[in-house]
Amino acid sequence: MTAAPDPSAPRADRIGDAALDLLVERGMRGLTHRAVDERAGLPQGSTSNHARTRQALLETAVRRQVELESRVLTPHEMPGPDSGGDALVNALALALHRYLTDHRPLLVSRYELALEATRRPELRSFFDRAGAVFHGPLTAMMAAAGSTAPERHALSLIAWSEGLMFSCAAGSFHSSVPDLAELRTGIDELLRGMLGDRAGTARA
Repeated sequence: MTAAPDPSAPRADRIGDAALDLLVERGMRGLTHRAVDERAGLPQGSTSNHARTRQALLETAVRRQVELESRVLTPHEMPGPDSGGDALVNALALALHRYLTDHRPLLVSRYELALEATRRPELRSFFDRAGAVFHGPLTAMMAAAGSTAPERHALSLIAWSEGLMFSCAAGSFHSSVPDLAELRTGIDELLRGMLGDRAGTARA
């Protein structure tokens, strides 16, 4: 994000990237079809042709947000069911650390979209469906780790991770990002509280 537009990229990606950049820099009020055209380096009217309404433009932004987040969270790096608690702790800590050190703007754009979704029921539905792609795999991993309530425990882990990311990206801890070892310790403590000995023996 914020890099110069890549003229070889698909137009939908250029529009989505420009929309997310504008959300980070100007907030929801700064997201207009004209501003996206200018930021993406596209002829005036290009964004309107791709996403004619504001709802369509917001959905384009959410879709691109999910695509970029899937690269940060790297599902292919998540451990298999038989990998044990240590592998799960290490993988989650690595994903959070990568987010907080290299992709903070992506967090800000997510918060802007999430808040707008609270005001637009039609966007809320779209936003929730897009975000659900991350919930299923995490619930499955919690079940494989020995959770007796994988959906509830997945929610707890997501809430802890979201709270930590918000605090470090936009809250009172924005100037002090935990290092990888501290993140491992925090996740290990959380999983042990939920899973007991089934969480493995991860240590920072």
